[in-house]
Amino acid sequence: MNLDLSGKTAIVTGASRGIGLAVARQLADSGAHVVLTARKAQDAEAAAATIGERAAGFGAHATDEAAATACVAFAIERFGSLDVLVNNAGTNPALGPLAEMDHGRFAKTIDVNVWAPVLWTGLAWRAWMREHGGAVVNNASLGGIVTAPDFGVYHASKAALMHITRHAAVELAPRVRVNAVAPGVVRTRLAEALWKEQEDEIVARFPLGRVGEPDDVARAVTFLASDAAAWITGETLVVDGGFVLGTASVEAVATAGEGAR
Repeated sequence: MNLDLSGKTAIVTGASRGIGLAVARQLADSGAHVVLTARKAQDAEAAAATIGERAAGFGAHATDEAAATACVAFAIERFGSLDVLVNNAGTNPALGPLAEMDHGRFAKTIDVNVWAPVLWTGLAWRAWMREHGGAVVNNASLGGIVTAPDFGVYHASKAALMHITRHAAVELAPRVRVNAVAPGVVRTRLAEALWKEQEDEIVARFPLGRVGEPDDVARAVTFLASDAAAWITGETLVVDGGFVLGTASVEAVATAGEGAR
């Protein structure tokens, strides 16, 4: 498979830590130049410095259209193209029952998780990809497929992002491919509430026996951004260690395997 991204330039939003930083590092390791964004320029620049000369940081809140426009222009001017866009920035201030949700938290979640990917994709399309082609990868979530108490707004935003991925794949074809990843429980700061105090209990529900790491998602994103996925568009790749398969524990899977021998 051709995972070589040499000569290409990527923007990764929300890349100062966690999955975003892992994605940026993996893209750079595959040969790409990468622009990392964060709300604060110093955070983006510090993260880029950990990657090296193939990376640059840029301060841009995901929903700030002026900053996003400036970032797209910066990437093209600095590295000469914009071939890959990873819409990674996300938030979840709306934790709680739907019946008790307020408009402020609802609107912030939708703005960052749904509007921002639409905004950045449009900017990348108009500035470079419409003429030259490219690949867009949206960071959705397993929450866009499943349900859980208190996560209704966040899950709805990620389900919307998955559907927007499909629409954009049709609208931007054939020059641009648009796909998404749907991570399960990954060891990040945003997801700490899901695993930190109950890791043993959570791990028991993973057929693959562990919580995800940012690099697990980064490798999937790199695949979708590369020519190895040249005939894939409009898809959402679930990256969850088998969690969505149900209630099977690692022990149950192992026992079934022993019985089949």
